[in-house]
Amino acid sequence: MQLEIAQSTPTAASVGRLVQAHYGLGEVVESEFLRRSFNQVYRLRLADGRQVVARLSAQRPRGAPNVQFEAQVLSHLAAQGIQVSRCLRTTNGSVAVRVALPEGECALMVFEFLEGEFTGESTEDIQAFARGLAALHAAGDSYRGAASAYVLDLDYLLLSPLENLLRAPSMTSELQPQFEELGRRLHERIQSLGDLDRVLCHGDAHGMNNFIVPSAQGGREAVFFDFDEAGPGYLAYELAVYPWVLWPRSPDEAPGEKVLRRWRDFLGAYREARPVADADLRAIAPFMAVRQFWLLGEYAGRVPQWGSQAMPTSYLRRQAAMLRQWESLALPLSL
Repeated sequence: MQLEIAQSTPTAASVGRLVQAHYGLGEVVESEFLRRSFNQVYRLRLADGRQVVARLSAQRPRGAPNVQFEAQVLSHLAAQGIQVSRCLRTTNGSVAVRVALPEGECALMVFEFLEGEFTGESTEDIQAFARGLAALHAAGDSYRGAASAYVLDLDYLLLSPLENLLRAPSMTSELQPQFEELGRRLHERIQSLGDLDRVLCHGDAHGMNNFIVPSAQGGREAVFFDFDEAGPGYLAYELAVYPWVLWPRSPDEAPGEKVLRRWRDFLGAYREARPVADADLRAIAPFMAVRQFWLLGEYAGRVPQWGSQAMPTSYLRRQAAMLRQWESLALPLSL
């Protein structure tokens, strides 16, 4: 009997050979498997000393990876002066290679290699990150390339993830109505805020999908990568991702002064670079909860690869308690 495979892990050496065969980059002399998460990421060193990053897209509940949109967005942003890791094309001009794996066909993309350090805790670094994100959004206003396969709206970020979450093996009859009610109230709250601003979102701008590097003017600037989650969507959601990663996860834990200072540094620098309407500011806190629903839905969708105990029932209970607390979350919004 042949077993079905949920997700295989190609070796770094085999990915190197694949890139060498399909890209006009010369010989790949060193290959390293960097991480396995929603996707699998590899670092490759070429014979001429250059390095590139290869990303093998995993199968996800949302569907196929957004490769054409991602590649064209990166080209557009680079042409607008935004520092990004651009997509490299194959020898026949394709933006991705289709790779046959036991679980099905997956897309392999190759990107420019960037060096630097993730956004740190210093005010200077956080402000550089925020200014870079504001510039990215401004540059995205003129994008007219391939349409995105996904729109970062409430269906994509909240309702579909909630459906995935409710089907999780560790979900119980006690918790199911709690999450349904939390999702319904959150959806109604955001809709009540009216017409919110939309931008071309990075989609995962939490401070660790960019590096902070010295600028040509002697200061600090952000360089961005990993646009797998990019798409047109709410500005408030994009701005909620950074405080979402900062905020305590324990329901009875309040944010410390360090967290609040980092949030103020981020918001102040962004607003100095690009105005944010009052309605969008008020929407940031509820979109932090939306982001958590999105993550829970992604985890639920990864159960075949990671196992049901990647999100046990005890974890779901804590999530429900945290999301109830976040319903009354108020972020400092003054500069």
